[in-house]
Amino acid sequence: MNRDEALAAFDRGLRRDARPLTPGDRVEHVGRVIRYLGDGWDCVIWSDLDDATADAEIAAQVPSFTSLGRGFEWKLYAYDRPSDLPFRLLKAGFVPGEEETLMVAEISDLDTEVALPDGVSLRPVATDADVDLMMSVHDQAFGTSSDLAAALRAQLAADTLVAFVVMAGDEPVSAARMELYPGTGFAGLWSGGTVPGWRGRGLYRALVASRARIAATRGYRYLQVDASADSRPILERLGFHPLTTTTPYTYQP
Repeated sequence: MNRDEALAAFDRGLRRDARPLTPGDRVEHVGRVIRYLGDGWDCVIWSDLDDATADAEIAAQVPSFTSLGRGFEWKLYAYDRPSDLPFRLLKAGFVPGEEETLMVAEISDLDTEVALPDGVSLRPVATDADVDLMMSVHDQAFGTSSDLAAALRAQLAADTLVAFVVMAGDEPVSAARMELYPGTGFAGLWSGGTVPGWRGRGLYRALVASRARIAATRGYRYLQVDASADSRPILERLGFHPLTTTTPYTYQP
């Protein structure tokens, strides 16, 4: 895979030319930034800043979001400019989250054979009850409560989401979702998690393969993941390549 080509395609398709995933979401071009406003996720996804414009543009975003009574994220990539943008965000009151690695694979390079342990099955997420099962896994796997359910239901209705729950009998033990970005060549893998007691049995690998297979049938070229430190070595073994790092900077009113 040509990494420079893939990163350029990612920056163009998912940042500069980003499109709403559902009819209720909005993408706004304001000044020198691009903002995404969605159900449960408000974010600055791209910026074109320099030493002379950065502070004023950062300051302009805060009242735009906080006037709505909600916090927002500035999704910073390592190649964003100016080079001291992280420090400028800190000075403006933003709090950095955990750094993640942007990893990308060409789907044609991946093994899409789904192998599951005996007695375990994949359940496609198609109904409200399936979304609830997925949120149950998320809460157990990550130890935090999520408010993503409404957004996932909207994405299912818009056909921009593919998701699976791994079932051990009647028990949901792992889950993951994939967002589809039409016209970009990219699909994004998100929220892959397994409950304690079921880790190390290949469920994460199976969920990657199952989503890659669906993306391939729908004509997508690349899979993208914002990988944690724990996920990165697994994804590298599966054929994903690190392109850059990304850090969420959040602002709470």
